Amino acid sequence: MKADVRLILTADGSHTAVNNVLDKTYHSIHGAYQESQRVYIELGLLEALATFTDEPLRIFEMGFGTGLNALLTAREAEAYKRPVHYTAIEAYPLAVEEAHQLNYDQLLGTSYLTDLHKSPWNVPVPINPFFTLTKLEGSLQTLQTDERFHLIYYDAFAPTAQPELWEPEIFRQMASLLLPGGLLTTYCSKSYVQRNMRSAGLLVEKHPGPPRKRDILRAINPA
Repeated sequence: MKADVRLILTADGSHTAVNNVLDKTYHSIHGAYQESQRVYIELGLLEALATFTDEPLRIFEMGFGTGLNALLTAREAEAYKRPVHYTAIEAYPLAVEEAHQLNYDQLLGTSYLTDLHKSPWNVPVPINPFFTLTKLEGSLQTLQTDERFHLIYYDAFAPTAQPELWEPEIFRQMASLLLPGGLLTTYCSKSYVQRNMRSAGLLVEKHPGPPRKRDILRAINPA
């Protein structure tokens, strides 16, 4: 089922989508690009690239959404010349026609966004020489995979909209997907989210967030 959305401009000039059913934005209204760059690239991808240097990086994204996190990752993979295998799950994908209206390629000087959204589901698709995308259409709760990941981008809608995606059992599932030393980053730093992560055996760090966001989280699988 396609998402029911409308597009708006955020404070840094980049688009985000608003889910009309949940009345929630996919990214911060204070800057979609700045949020994704800080939470998922600076705190997640760059740390993972420095930590895991001897093998292709495997990334899992909860919530493909607008494709912004995947786009930024594809850009960095090409810039660093590091192979990245990127798996994303999305229950309600954007229509390609709506995704085509997003201004990320123009803003970032990239050319991948349409390819990301048009790529078929459930099969690996090379987007550039260093970035391969596998999109899974479905819910996180029904995900079945034997794959393990170096990094998880946890980008579900806020707990007020989807509380079931911030419960202890979800973070136990996420911990089971991480390789030893693997990382999880998210924009949500609520105290009970931190507790739920710790209950799953993850080590939780608070870090400064993007504009108008004091704290964001990075969790580490110590196993």
